[in-house]
Amino acid sequence: MYRFLLSRQWVILTLVGLVLIPVMIKLGFWQLHRHEHRVAQNQLIADNLHADPVPVTDLTAPGRTLPRDDMWRRVSATGTYDTKHEVVVRQRTAADEQTIGYYVLTPLVLDQGPRKGTTVLVNRGWIASGNDLTRFPDVPAAPKGKVTVTGRMMADETTENSGIKDKPGLPERQVMLINSEQQAKALGRPVLGGYIEQTAPKPPGGKPEPVPEPDHDSIGPHMAYAVQWWLFAAGVPVGWFILVRRERRDRPAAAAGPADSAAEVTGDGADNAAAEGADKVATSAADTTPAGSAPAEPLPRTVAGSE
Repeated sequence: MYRFLLSRQWVILTLVGLVLIPVMIKLGFWQLHRHEHRVAQNQLIADNLHADPVPVTDLTAPGRTLPRDDMWRRVSATGTYDTKHEVVVRQRTAADEQTIGYYVLTPLVLDQGPRKGTTVLVNRGWIASGNDLTRFPDVPAAPKGKVTVTGRMMADETTENSGIKDKPGLPERQVMLINSEQQAKALGRPVLGGYIEQTAPKPPGGKPEPVPEPDHDSIGPHMAYAVQWWLFAAGVPVGWFILVRRERRDRPAAAAGPADSAAEVTGDGADNAAAEGADKVATSAADTTPAGSAPAEPLPRTVAGSE
């Protein structure tokens, strides 16, 4: 009844289904883990953005990699801007996420605390790139004298964690990455690991444009994708069962089809041959009867044993 399942076609189909089921289940769990990671990151961002500011030297030191749990933590730093060594970071988008321009990266020399004299990098915000990308753009001036900056603590950018290629041969005072180690080499002095994304004080006239805080509300489509993969995995055996039932139902009809057709053709042929024979006999009798004479009497049937 189900011997067709041993055919090459059905064996391949069954094996493909058996492979697809665990693969789809695994893809579903992968999307679930991405959803859980996004939810955890949103919670971390929200907690750190609403925490009280701490001195930047409490979280970082020269050459230190910022731990993930300290990302987006509110920090404060007091010192003097070193505008002479200010640089711009290329190919950065404005708050509309469409307009390309620069981030303004200014070193701030700390003048108090245990690391007095150490430098921390401050991303003061975004500016338009202008028409000439080969020259240093017009940058809104940084505040002079002693200033206290508040912002979000961010980890150093690298090619690996940012996906940005660090291009060589850039115009003077232009960089691709915000990286404390690179700037420490350029400045020739210690620089705290990571950098501050400035939120206060607000720049006069809104220039540079402050970097918006990261999104920590949306969770993305990962949970929906996980459910879809699991539904696909459940649909494979259901679809396989439906195909088996359909194949089993269609096979008897296909087997009986040629026999029924042959029987039908044989019956119709016998009837047609008999009809043609009768027509020929009648035609022959009519042809042998003389014109104007009565039809010949039918001959009596011979009975077995009579004379």
